[in-house]
Amino acid sequence: MTVELRNVDALAAPPGYSHLALARGATLIFTAGAVPLDADGALVGEGDAVAQAERVNENLLAQLGAGGAGPRDVAKTTVYVAGASHEKQTAVWEVVRSS
Repeated sequence: MTVELRNVDALAAPPGYSHLALARGATLIFTAGAVPLDADGALVGEGDAVAQAERVNENLLAQLGAGGAGPRDVAKTTVYVAGASHEKQTAVWEVVRSS
């Protein structure tokens, strides 16, 4: 599969993500989403958005791996950061982009 990330000239430049992803020749995997819980169901990184984002990425990568995929196979990501400042949102996006 190839994923091509594109930005649209008619839209404002996004900070660290792309407006669209074009996937070709793919088997689709739909995940149920990922949350910052460990294997026992305990919250990881209470009050620490970066630690939670890191755990969410680990959990998401485990889901993808079970389907034979990895981070380069992801066409779309939705990230929710509740009640976050711009600085916290930026820090979480850095975690997401690093995987």
